[in-house]
Amino acid sequence: MNTLKKFELMEKIVRELEDLQNSQQALIQKIGKIEVDNIELGDSRLEKDLPDIHQNLADNLDTISGILDYFAGKTQNFGDKNNVEALKEQEAINNATN
Repeated sequence: MNTLKKFELMEKIVRELEDLQNSQQALIQKIGKIEVDNIELGDSRLEKDLPDIHQNLADNLDTISGILDYFAGKTQNFGDKNNVEALKEQEAINNATN
């Protein structure tokens, strides 16, 4: 895999991790709303299980955020080290002349 293709794949993974992080945040918000609604309802099964689900989602979000921070930094460093902007410019020139 050439350098530019590798960088583009790394950028794609960063975007997918960002999407995963956003989805996880949305799940936490939804479970929170269910917990609030159940305060009025008072279902014992929900009272028992929802806090565990909420905590697991929060733990997953922390893990995803850590991976995203790591991989976004790695992607940026790879791009800087390999002068990806110049590679993109060269590819654009090559495509325009062909």
